Amino acid sequence: MPWFGFLSNDIGIDLGTANTLVYVRGRGIVENEPSVVALDRSTRRVLAIGNAAKQMLGRTPKDIVAIRPMKDGVIADFEVTEEMLREFIKRVLKYRFLVRPRVVICVPSGITEVEKRAVRDSAEHAGAREVFLIAEPMAAAIGIGLPVEEPSGNMVIDVGGGTSEIAVIALSGIVNNTSIRVGGDEMDAAIVQHLKKNYNLLVGDQTAEALKIKIGSGYPLEQEIEMEVKGRDLVAGIPRTLKISSVEIREALNEATNAVVEAVKQALERTPPELAADILDRGIVMTGGGSLLRGLDTRLRQEINLPVNIVDDPLTCVVMGAGKVLENLGRYSKMLMKSSKD
Repeated sequence: MPWFGFLSNDIGIDLGTANTLVYVRGRGIVENEPSVVALDRSTRRVLAIGNAAKQMLGRTPKDIVAIRPMKDGVIADFEVTEEMLREFIKRVLKYRFLVRPRVVICVPSGITEVEKRAVRDSAEHAGAREVFLIAEPMAAAIGIGLPVEEPSGNMVIDVGGGTSEIAVIALSGIVNNTSIRVGGDEMDAAIVQHLKKNYNLLVGDQTAEALKIKIGSGYPLEQEIEMEVKGRDLVAGIPRTLKISSVEIREALNEATNAVVEAVKQALERTPPELAADILDRGIVMTGGGSLLRGLDTRLRQEINLPVNIVDDPLTCVVMGAGKVLENLGRYSKMLMKSSKD
């Protein structure tokens, strides 16, 4: 029914551990905000969501708590995720929907049945009429225009905030996937630990993230760089400034980058030989915010001896894939984990 499509606003959501992106059919990406919610500690009332809430992380007074309801790519706090989804849906559909929207949500490929149900229920309670789930590597492959329906093999590495996923895709399906709960968050935590252990300096997650972005790397840099970091001295108990080099940050990140490399090797070992030959020709595609870590692609190239390419916009290709699925649900229905109440 054409009028039905006109009234309904279908939405694609990349519900990430670090950021949530929202795509509205016919309008493109309309929201890209951190997955953070600030609550009143006693009443649990939502005070801020997204960027406004992220600025409060680690800085809140006693009666406010800023939390990230997603952990390792899945829902850690059900109620808060629901509030966050409701707010995002409300923001993007200004005229309180005449027809409740259909929603496509991108989830980690290693998600359990229980976690699937939690995502679906959250979206339904937040106002969705119908919810479809799609695996993040599949959405990323569709988003960057890989020929997912063809018999040739494509390998996608999606390094997100909570998970890293390596999937081999052919004939509209995931032939094999390796999902590890190592991503940007794990890297930030490793930097916090490194500074604490070696310098008795306590820094917050946001400072650790800034260090990772500015001087972090997965492979030796041509020219190593330094950065000043401010934190609290754990011995003296007072604020202190320290100069830290990219070499040390790389050392701190080594365990996390090794885990990604090992997961890619495992995925390649499990790939059928015909598809492995395709990957050798086409190379491997990297997406997700974690793929922006300097030199991670070089490190992978050296370890596995295959071409590795980072896509042009690694942060948005998953939600763009969800958007393409929305525009043509019939064509992509085979790739969805259709979420219906059985």
